[in-house]
Amino acid sequence: MPEANQELDARGLNCPLPILRTKKALKDMSSGEVLKIVATDPGAVKDFEAYASQSGDELLEHSENNGEYTFFLKKA
Repeated sequence: MPEANQELDARGLNCPLPILRTKKALKDMSSGEVLKIVATDPGAVKDFEAYASQSGDELLEHSENNGEYTFFLKKA
């Protein structure tokens, strides 16, 4: 599991809020830092994959456990 510099709790939020909050959090982070996001929206998996390919930020890892989705995004 990657080491996260910051953590974002997006549980209970539906698309597109997890992505919008992620963009806002990444804006204040430095290049190479890692953001951990926890979400409960099943659509978040596709959303984050699409976001990573569009933004240039790297989706290091994602997993699902009991309806919670955890993502690690590395800022470009």
